[in-house]
Amino acid sequence: MLPSREMGAKSLKPPRLILHNFLTSEECKELEFIHKSSSTVGYRPNVFSTTLSHLIATNSSPFLIPFVPIREKLKEKVENFFGCEYELCIEFTGLISWCRGACIGWHSDDNRPYLKQRHFTAVCYLNSYGKDFKGGLFHFQDGEPTTLVPMAGDVAIYTADSCNIHAVDEIIEGERLTLTLWFSRDSAHDEDAKLISLLSKTMLHCSINMPEVKPPMLASINMYWFSLDLASHQQLGFDICLARMHVLGFDVCSCQAEGLLSDSTEILMEPLQLVRGKELFKQDFVNILHALQVFSLLQMLNNIDQYSVGSQM
Repeated sequence: MLPSREMGAKSLKPPRLILHNFLTSEECKELEFIHKSSSTVGYRPNVFSTTLSHLIATNSSPFLIPFVPIREKLKEKVENFFGCEYELCIEFTGLISWCRGACIGWHSDDNRPYLKQRHFTAVCYLNSYGKDFKGGLFHFQDGEPTTLVPMAGDVAIYTADSCNIHAVDEIIEGERLTLTLWFSRDSAHDEDAKLISLLSKTMLHCSINMPEVKPPMLASINMYWFSLDLASHQQLGFDICLARMHVLGFDVCSCQAEGLLSDSTEILMEPLQLVRGKELFKQDFVNILHALQVFSLLQMLNNIDQYSVGSQM
């Protein structure tokens, strides 16, 4: 990374800004928790994503709160650095993680006709190269700096056009996590307006049909299924929510059926209990996403063992 704390490139071509320690460790960990407890299969192989609209759709709208101040700080930085005459709108906000095998070649962020509304990019690194993953270095084709080594809290800001063609090396090990935002001069692509509309509809639906506070709901089951072979007609793969529970050390047991569950995704949408070793936890969870959010939070707070002791049968 760059040696200075903040380095702009207004006087250089192409313009870009690298900020070190822009996000705190606590902010990075909170966003990592949200992603690991809410993500779905992403837009390309070995990539997982969490969008704000998905959080609303799955009854996880409280998770939107940590994004609000970060988005505003980033928008202000982008507007000031690029000297924007008019206020920008945020076109997209998403948590994106890249796992082993994921990579992308040289491209600009507006390289499709349906992406031309994207004028500026901000990529916030939420974990660190070497410590959390290997591979995944970020390269600019021209200008300085040529290579970015992702470190938790750092941010790269640049124009989304062909002035900043870039690529990302293949992930060799671990999971590389970023918060990515695109900004637009065109208010017709304002993400906030779409989110407010979606949130209003969701709140109205809940107030009529579910007046009490409800736990999260899963989206389409296909959104959580990670296929091991995209070219194969066989459905070889696994449910990513169940896989993350296994990483936390838990198996899943149906409240209706006997025995542990494997990758029967339909059953994961029904009430279930958790098993760790020979311990069966008393608490019932509405679905796998509910269990994953609870125990991901406990992991972040280093409080899983305390919960286990009080909940074993």
